Amino acid sequence: MTRRAFVLFALMSLIWGIPYLFIRVAVAEVSPATLVFARTSLAALILLPIALFRADLRPVLQRWRWVVAFAAVEIGLPWVLLASAEQRVASSLAGLLVAGVPLVGTVIAATTGGRDRVGRTGLLGLLVGVVGVAAIVDVSVDASNATALLEMAVVVVCYAVGPAILSRRLGGLSSAGVMALSLSICAVVYAPIALVQRPAVMPGAGALEAIAILAVVCTALAFLLFAALIEEIGPVRATVITYVNPAVAGLLGVVLLREPFTVVMGAGFGLVILGSVLATRPSPATVEAARTGVGDGQPAEPGMDTSAV
Repeated sequence: MTRRAFVLFALMSLIWGIPYLFIRVAVAEVSPATLVFARTSLAALILLPIALFRADLRPVLQRWRWVVAFAAVEIGLPWVLLASAEQRVASSLAGLLVAGVPLVGTVIAATTGGRDRVGRTGLLGLLVGVVGVAAIVDVSVDASNATALLEMAVVVVCYAVGPAILSRRLGGLSSAGVMALSLSICAVVYAPIALVQRPAVMPGAGALEAIAILAVVCTALAFLLFAALIEEIGPVRATVITYVNPAVAGLLGVVLLREPFTVVMGAGFGLVILGSVLATRPSPATVEAARTGVGDGQPAEPGMDTSAV
């Protein structure tokens, strides 16, 4: 790994590990829908001029239906549900649960005709990951509720479906163009809801700072840096950051917000990561098919595989 790749990897591991903390801070004073509108509109204002300057939007608009689908499952739905869940659960718990995204992604790939096949190692990984998620939830059930856990389950599924759409239907397009248009769509959709749910009083400095960091750093800057990371080391190796982000989220929640963290939760997180590594490891048949060019007839599609928060 080059020095530039290492720096980008370290930045992304941190940047996509801190949103859970700032979401927790923001939703204490604004509604989830208002937070999503503020975050998407500010980030769109940053990315749209870049996409327009680089003439990235025209090819993206040609696949607008899939852009709308991607915007809905990667941003519009999970961001509001995640913010809603964090009104009732700890940010560290939310971050740890999102670590299960690769497990769901493996199941989706296997059941929808993806190139990856789940072998014995993959099945073992799925089982280990499920045990890890169960451990995390079991020790936290008193601090949460069924609604919040259901919201987090939908978030995890959305974050697994989004990259599949991006890779299979939006592959080869500019990441800045796709994200600029997706964020703009979500901002327009949430604008009237945010207007109705606007806070009665101006949020405090802490909440405003959290919203600004989420929009500028965790969204606009993050997608630009992640695109650069993909160019440097490729989309597959770049997704390894998804194993680091939840650890950052959990650590920040415990240290800064004094959220509870137990040995069982730590062990559960370790099992989720181990299960994700095993589940997403390509089987020997998949590796051989990729090497020889013989497989399911689906060519490798470049794309930006994300689980943005």
